Amino acid sequence: MSNSPQGYKYKDVLYKVEGRVATVTINRPVKYNCYSVETLGEIQDAVNSATFDDRVAVIVLTGSGKYAFCTGGDVSEYANVYTRAPHEYWKYMQIFRRTIEAILRSSKPVIARLNGMAVGGGNEIQLACDLTFAGNHTFLGQVGTRVGSVACGGATQWLPITVGAKKAVEMLYLNTRIPAKKAEEWGLVNKVLPVVCHKSDFLDNPTPDQIEKAMTEKDDYKIDFTLLDKHVMEVCVQLAEKFPECLRYSKQQVNFWKELSWNMTVGHAADWLSLHFTTVEPYEGMAAFTEKRKPDYAGIRNKLADGKSPEFLWGPYSKQCGKCSAKGIPEEFDYCGVCSAKL
Repeated sequence: MSNSPQGYKYKDVLYKVEGRVATVTINRPVKYNCYSVETLGEIQDAVNSATFDDRVAVIVLTGSGKYAFCTGGDVSEYANVYTRAPHEYWKYMQIFRRTIEAILRSSKPVIARLNGMAVGGGNEIQLACDLTFAGNHTFLGQVGTRVGSVACGGATQWLPITVGAKKAVEMLYLNTRIPAKKAEEWGLVNKVLPVVCHKSDFLDNPTPDQIEKAMTEKDDYKIDFTLLDKHVMEVCVQLAEKFPECLRYSKQQVNFWKELSWNMTVGHAADWLSLHFTTVEPYEGMAAFTEKRKPDYAGIRNKLADGKSPEFLWGPYSKQCGKCSAKGIPEEFDYCGVCSAKL
């Protein structure tokens, strides 16, 4: 199950083919199915494998467990690698881009099966898919402006043409969580299926409290994917009973606006994001996330108001040490970082 057709054993992804359906499962439930750069490579390889496997008619992309479909990039990787070596983020974006494009340009319909929240890059992955079906315990959202990034890996490009500009702004600027039912109303997902179950009864409109009880299996509540899986399989069967070349070309035509907005922006996004990792915003945002605290938004805005540059953690590299002649010392330093002399 966890081996690709080429015989490579995946670490973060489960891959299986049953009948005409290939299922790609992001398998990092302990980390809420966030992806590292290695995970992205595995998703890309698995989707490509399914694309070129003539036995396969449909690809289903999902996550392990009941909490998350995918929560985007691994913030610990962002904090430990890209804030220290921003040029590495450009390389990371090339892998992310190819993973998204493997989904977008697959000759097979790709279905996102939302077994849990789709946040950040997770929402961008489901936006790249052709169809999305979600459990009614899920929510979708973007978090970029809260953690020091911009969701230009698909969200800034595709949310306006999927839900409209105003709703896209709500998600991108405010980082609003969109519950499953609202996501269905907005057209962000195709259909929401009941997965919250009390005893033997599925609940069509569970309350947040009922969802919480189901997630923690309290008071005879639980999460049951039976109806979601049944619907996904029914759609897979319907798709398998269509002409494959007609499906392939229909996808090519339907994705015109997605391709246009993507190709016009993603190269610029990769460069801007990698350069942005040299600044304070991602440093503070990622550090706050890993330290489980609120970012110091006010500190950055106060620097701007005081006429200082918030792009630098300790000010621009403007000082020189009179003792050892070291140059490029941050403006707010009182002592030389080389010889410790007072500046």
